[in-house]
Amino acid sequence: MQAVVLAAGEGQRLRPFTVNKPKVMIKVGNRPVLEYVIESLRNAGIRDIVMVVGYRRSRVMDYFGDGSRWNVKIEYAIQEKQLGTAHALKQAESLVEDDFVVVSGDNIFDSETVKKLEKWSVAFKRSEEVSKYGVLDVVENRVKRVIEKPEKPVSGLINTGMYRFGGEIFDFIADITDIPSVINRMIEAGYEFLAVEAGKWLDIVYPWDILKINEIAMDFRGVTVSGRVENAEIVGNVSIGSNSVIKHGAFVKDAVIGRNCEVGQNTVIKGRTSIGDNVRIGALCYIENSVIGDNVVIGPHSYIKDSVIDSGCVLKAKFTAISDQAAIIVDGEVHHIRAGAFIGENCSVGGNVVIEAGSIIGNSSKISSGKVVSGKIPDDSMVV
Repeated sequence: MQAVVLAAGEGQRLRPFTVNKPKVMIKVGNRPVLEYVIESLRNAGIRDIVMVVGYRRSRVMDYFGDGSRWNVKIEYAIQEKQLGTAHALKQAESLVEDDFVVVSGDNIFDSETVKKLEKWSVAFKRSEEVSKYGVLDVVENRVKRVIEKPEKPVSGLINTGMYRFGGEIFDFIADITDIPSVINRMIEAGYEFLAVEAGKWLDIVYPWDILKINEIAMDFRGVTVSGRVENAEIVGNVSIGSNSVIKHGAFVKDAVIGRNCEVGQNTVIKGRTSIGDNVRIGALCYIENSVIGDNVVIGPHSYIKDSVIDSGCVLKAKFTAISDQAAIIVDGEVHHIRAGAFIGENCSVGGNVVIEAGSIIGNSSKISSGKVVSGKIPDDSMVV
């Protein structure tokens, strides 16, 4: 059995986090989303993987190589222009055999769902939020049609983008760019597709989805400490990487902390938080339900909740990311969610800065001390 992993897309709705990397390389639980995909396929018994890459593909290929580190074999197909999922699949035609699984590289899913897929099947997930997905029109476990982003409710069965196909699908792609349209064409030609209910499954579409998928990714139990804990309290499910130091009086609960990190005295880290490698966190900070990238510096007395802070950022003392209900506009659509701040790579933030709920700060931006920032700030901005 082979698998084709579609990993060529950019993810424009995830900006600023996808300006310098493809969305499949966004880290949750301190590992790229795509790594969880590879592991789920391997755990389902699939070790022969074709990865379709395109946008910023060197980030993917340099990290995963030939797959031997994960005990799988990875070959690469290139999609030069991101024209759709069927176009991406077409690029893998010469590398696959008759029967293969197709999955998206930006999803987290369980291996049991992969095992349940039969030839000519589509995996679905029950959901009340169907507007951003395709949905399945199903009768007696057979797919009658896949409907992309329906304006009116058709069903609560969303298409997860997980499939099992035979080689004949390539005869039906022709000039079609998306897989659901190919499936509809095949159904009209007499093929039958089985609808299979997925277990664990979540994808990343918007910046705040990083927090949701981070919670699912941190699916482990117990305490693993490879660093040093100096009379601090460690509670729940915690992983602390090598050469990291948790200083006196700190409290860490349900968190992943990478290598070569320092957590200052009396700092609190909790609520499914992941912290990357080479991170410095000052004393008396509070961090909850957040994703902190590699090489980040957080000054003392800072407060961060429900936030994503990408790699290389420097946040000086008394930084505050407020978490509250916010209206965030992405691609002209207004989303009402509870969120903190979303900060891109290599930003420099002065002391006593407050970022209001739902704000999105572009990469390499600089914010002067004492500022209150709200809304969306473009890349390379200066707030003075």
